[in-house]
Amino acid sequence: MNRVLTIVVLVPLAIILIALAVANRGAATFTIDPFNPGNPGLSVEWPLFVLLFVALGVGLLLGSAATWLRQGRYRKAARERASEVRALRDQAMRATPPQPTLPKPGA
Repeated sequence: MNRVLTIVVLVPLAIILIALAVANRGAATFTIDPFNPGNPGLSVEWPLFVLLFVALGVGLLLGSAATWLRQGRYRKAARERASEVRALRDQAMRATPPQPTLPKPGA
């Protein structure tokens, strides 16, 4: 299954990303100051594919963080259920009388 995932998903994705990088080798200026775009202190000139990959990475990180934060209540509920199960298991173990042990053979 792992080999199929690699061949079907990752190889075409790698080919697409390589083609995107080759097609967007030209320099692009990224500036943080929208009111003075000529300010060299707040501008950087990189190949466009680098900017695209950085934007993709930032989007992945922000999306992952948002998903993790929104699912916090479900993780908390799962922890509470697990602690309840442990408590009930401990209670059941204490409630059952100890089983008699059989004598060892030859004793």
